[in-house]
Amino acid sequence: MNHFHYRDGSLWCDGAEMVQLLREYGSPLYVYSSQAIVESCREIEGACGDLRHCVYYAVKANANREILRLIASQGLGADIGSAGELHLALQAGFKPSSITFSGVGKRDDEIAMAIDTGILAFNIESRQELEVIEQVAAARGAKARILLRVNLDIDAGGHRYISTSLKHNKFGIPWHHAEEELKHAMTLPHIQVGGIHSHIGSQITKRDVFHRAARRIVGLVRELRASGIPMDDMDFGGGFAVRYHGFLQDPALPVESQESEDLTAPEAIRSIVPVLRDAGCRISFQPGRSIIAQAGALAVSVLYRKQMDKKPFVIVDGGMNDLIRPSLYGSHHQIVPLRLKGAPHENVDVVGPVCESGDFFAQDRALPRVERGDSLAILCAGAYGFVLSSNYNARLRVAEVLVEGSAARVVRPRETFADL
Repeated sequence: MNHFHYRDGSLWCDGAEMVQLLREYGSPLYVYSSQAIVESCREIEGACGDLRHCVYYAVKANANREILRLIASQGLGADIGSAGELHLALQAGFKPSSITFSGVGKRDDEIAMAIDTGILAFNIESRQELEVIEQVAAARGAKARILLRVNLDIDAGGHRYISTSLKHNKFGIPWHHAEEELKHAMTLPHIQVGGIHSHIGSQITKRDVFHRAARRIVGLVRELRASGIPMDDMDFGGGFAVRYHGFLQDPALPVESQESEDLTAPEAIRSIVPVLRDAGCRISFQPGRSIIAQAGALAVSVLYRKQMDKKPFVIVDGGMNDLIRPSLYGSHHQIVPLRLKGAPHENVDVVGPVCESGDFFAQDRALPRVERGDSLAILCAGAYGFVLSSNYNARLRVAEVLVEGSAARVVRPRETFADL
């Protein structure tokens, strides 16, 4: 179900009208559907079936405390990448025993905090990191559980900034060195080897990519277990795609190609469960984008229209500091009016007020014509939206609102000048 929909020509998020939300809470504004988040959590859990598994939400995708609380209430764990994310996860109600710690650059104090908290496992990325975790654990008289992140050297496609499992990427240890590294880990008195971890990329739209990764990692698990290394857990990671093109359809909107973005997270998981089951491990997944992206939108207001020779610009009050994905990755977000007025379509650039040529949400995009005072929704902005926002140009971070049925509440207030 699409929780953003038109009713009598007006865009709604579940039971809340977007125009009214913008009037009440101001513009720009992040709006999230709590029902969409809950449904995504349940669909992913359901796709695992009777597989012995854990699902860890990737906190980096959206770290709003109230959204984390909602996800924790569905029984998911959390995968964190910093002490700050650990702090937020604990505040939101995630149990320490359901938290894993990923990332190539964990600081000593972050490692100490995680050990003291009693998290489930560190996903380690290098020999030196392993040695540091051993030293920190020894100083605390504790034992740290680790999973070795292996780089499977699989091309998942997509933008090179979200590629994580090629041999030239910074992540993990080459898979063919896994036995050597894990046997070394087993000699360290304050390290407990739990298994292996992988993550092959993000926004993966091809089923065969997941299948190749599943077959390779299951084969590796068998080899490692045969060599005497404990393989209790195998974390498959995430990278599940969501549909950005043509997410919302209406006769009054331009038709957008849906490209190959038709493999949902539940479909991907169901397709690889039979392969992963043969590993004989507890299997973990780390969805982030697939839980939260389509549950959120950034609403903005049109400030001006500008014509440069034959090129029209629509200038809005949100900018790259609010949603950087189009500037950073060239990412596509469908943009729709909050109210449909039967306006003709035109090709425009939708740009923000930031003093950068890269400050755009869409270029040469077909949209219904809008005028000063109209409002737009930038869809599928729930993941890597607010969490990547900044105060560039001394712009204030926007408010975030969570819609619960027909009610809405502020889950992060708009910043004020005193916050700068």
